[in-house]
Amino acid sequence: MKNEFKYELHCHTGCVSRCGRTEPEEIVKLYIDKGYDGIVVTDHYSPMTFKKNWCPQTQIDFYLQGYRRMKAAAPENFTVLLGMELRHYATGNDYLIYGVEEDFLYSAGNLLAALEKKVYTMCKERGYLVFQAHPFRPYIIRCNPKYLDGIEVYNGKVPRSQNERALAWAKKTGKLMCSGSDFHEIENLAKGGIITSSPIKTNEDLLSVLKSQDFKRIETY
Repeated sequence: MKNEFKYELHCHTGCVSRCGRTEPEEIVKLYIDKGYDGIVVTDHYSPMTFKKNWCPQTQIDFYLQGYRRMKAAAPENFTVLLGMELRHYATGNDYLIYGVEEDFLYSAGNLLAALEKKVYTMCKERGYLVFQAHPFRPYIIRCNPKYLDGIEVYNGKVPRSQNERALAWAKKTGKLMCSGSDFHEIENLAKGGIITSSPIKTNEDLLSVLKSQDFKRIETY
């Protein structure tokens, strides 16, 4: 019986995120080959994702296709969960949201227009967790910590110095921490994530692990 389980927390699919280069079915195979036990699909919910970016709430079926295809392609023992990476209009900030359910996306309205405080309030009502992604990447402004549950302290696509600053900020503010590869293409494969002592099968499992911080961060340099 396994005593360690590996999960990717930051992953984009080629069929939804414009910057993605790999299809969901291939991503599953790649991560299984690397010994991972699951993925949280965090496709970009951003102005660049939607053809009609003034009304993304009418295009949720398109947005969910990466998650749905990956889930359909995954074997029974490989977990696929829905997350998102949200960016509002006229900003470079990105927020990883964990615990997301499909019905929330259909009912939430235009999340591109709902700024940090409103999104955080909406997420707290649902029990979701909000992390700022790669907070020291250029052109990003650190969010008011009041509207964050956590910080991505390791991102597989940014320099070590930026991750070290993110870690220091998380420690200073007392926020939860996470790690993710920020997978877009094969060169980003298995660069980050978490290792747990118990399997994650549901959003409830994921949220519990993130809140407890009972995991090891995967960090590769």
